[in-house]
Amino acid sequence: MSSSAPVIAAVDGSDHSLRALEWARQAALRHGAGLLVAHVLPDASQLYTARREALSHAAAPKAYDDPVAERIRNLLAEAPELPAEVRYEALTGSVPEALRVIGSEARTLVMGSRGRGGFAALLLGSNSRAVAATARCPVVVVPHEARTAEAGPDASADRVVLGLHTAETPDDVLVFAFTEAAARGTTVQVVSAYAIPPTPLVMVDTPFAVLTPEGLADGADAVPAEREMLRAQTERLGPFRERWPAVPVVQAAVPGDAAGRLVEASRGAALVVVGRHHPRRTIRNVTIGSVAHAVLHHAHGPVAVVPTLTDDA
Repeated sequence: MSSSAPVIAAVDGSDHSLRALEWARQAALRHGAGLLVAHVLPDASQLYTARREALSHAAAPKAYDDPVAERIRNLLAEAPELPAEVRYEALTGSVPEALRVIGSEARTLVMGSRGRGGFAALLLGSNSRAVAATARCPVVVVPHEARTAEAGPDASADRVVLGLHTAETPDDVLVFAFTEAAARGTTVQVVSAYAIPPTPLVMVDTPFAVLTPEGLADGADAVPAEREMLRAQTERLGPFRERWPAVPVVQAAVPGDAAGRLVEASRGAALVVVGRHHPRRTIRNVTIGSVAHAVLHHAHGPVAVVPTLTDDA
């Protein structure tokens, strides 16, 4: 990813996509990047019908107007601050494929959890799911307002939550999380899950064990599996803490279900960062991992799904 790569906001004129546009605008400002607003036009039959309707109400033929473009330009004109470079681009083709192509050189591609015409009962639209599973850049999915409202009083907290499998999560995922935290001037909270021993005495609703790296003294109150996970975290995070020494790190080891704890952590987070899938899967296998899938569907705030960028390049 080039340092000059833009942040892309995928819009369709829906309220969901406009929330994503605002998130992308602020992200571009934080990172000193350009903002590219992308709209995938309706298919050819819809455009043909629209042109015929426009011609039937005009004395002379005129080009088909893109109402989304006009609305976006008006919204951006009212924004308190804009990145140095802002562009609008109309795309054609299927939404996932068009965004996958344009996103190949992006810093981040941002989109809403549902688009125009999405059913209220759906937690994640088909286009958002497909783009998150196939894009060659990190994809941030901004949830609709109802899911954000459920987050509670801590929703404005600015920490970045990182879902970390210490042995499998690619470095690209950690780099994205630390870069975002550094740009925000905030903390990275690292959440990793450990296996629950097969005994009925273990309570699956054990609360988070949250420690700073300095809190891993021998006297710390933690079960052996928990302590081992925290030590594995510390070892894996070492190079990233050295690279970003100003970014505070808080570590959390949780029993069993990583996805459920990441959803819980999203209630008080600015962003949850997860890897797309196991790094040993081939590029042709575009199935999104179970943790990323669950977090995308249920998180109360924005979720960044980060592919293995070095493999996708």
